[in-house]
Amino acid sequence: MRPADLAREHGISTQAVRNYERDGFLPPASRTASGYRVYTAVHAAALRAFLALVPAYGHATAGGIMHAVHDDDLGRALTLVDRGHLQLLRDRETLDAVRKAIGHVTAEPAPRPAGAGWSIGELAHRLDVTAATIRAWERAGILVPARNPATGYRVFRAADIRDAELTHLLRRGGYPLAYIATVVEQVRTAGGMESLADALRTWQEKLTARGVAMLDAAARLSEYLRARPPRPA
Repeated sequence: MRPADLAREHGISTQAVRNYERDGFLPPASRTASGYRVYTAVHAAALRAFLALVPAYGHATAGGIMHAVHDDDLGRALTLVDRGHLQLLRDRETLDAVRKAIGHVTAEPAPRPAGAGWSIGELAHRLDVTAATIRAWERAGILVPARNPATGYRVFRAADIRDAELTHLLRRGGYPLAYIATVVEQVRTAGGMESLADALRTWQEKLTARGVAMLDAAARLSEYLRARPPRPA
């Protein structure tokens, strides 16, 4: 096969095929006497696998899986696959938890932190994000923490924690900060949960699409593993 033969199946350019080989996502191609690449059914299976892995796990992880396979490290490849499934499960569990609590978001504040409130470090630790991320949310108008009059440090109270948790959820769903600011403001002012409900429905659709993509990727990767020549003894 020529690069054009592989490219045509997926509607990509021949340069993209060559780039994927260069980056190790495809096994090396043999060359003709005049220097032209020659691809085989094995390369076609590799390309199908890689392009199926991208929507399921992202470009970086898809590349890591293919590199592991080409290094004959199937354990590493499967670990990357397992991590992707674990993250999808965590996202589903998080979404389910928020759905169960959605009726109480505007009616009930988050559990009150001990003392006057939490520091930025404590809130960042709760959400497993950096303090810089919390400050970025504040600059976007999503969080409006009080300040300790004596020290000037931020103080995050129950409502701030609720807003931060909603922000964290929506960011994981891929929503931009400007959109999240609108949603959180509606929640904060009890102006209605429609925007949040729409966001959760959209995220559910994304999770479903990713899960289906993982099924397709698993089939394509399995086909490629069977198509590869056996490793020399």
